[in-house]
Amino acid sequence: MAKGGLIWATAEDMARNRGRVLSLYRQLLRALNSPHLPLNLAARLHRKAQARAIFMVAAEERSIHNVKDLVDIAEYSLSLLRKGEIPKYIQ
Repeated sequence: MAKGGLIWATAEDMARNRGRVLSLYRQLLRALNSPHLPLNLAARLHRKAQARAIFMVAAEERSIHNVKDLVDIAEYSLSLLRKGEIPKYIQ
């Protein structure tokens, strides 16, 4: 993201990561539809709503470190969902 000692994301930082974040968002929603997850329809819809809410709130985040943490969490959650496991923070 930003160079130097800056802790706040600039518009260029946000634009540079936009594609990655959108891709993670879409992948998470698709992964929640996996038949390997032990979820019924209502639970799937609820988990998708939670993911949407997290991404909507995170869209306002401007701290570089928090944005990086959110991306790391999304990638970790996606890896668990692909294994057929449900991440604990969305259970």
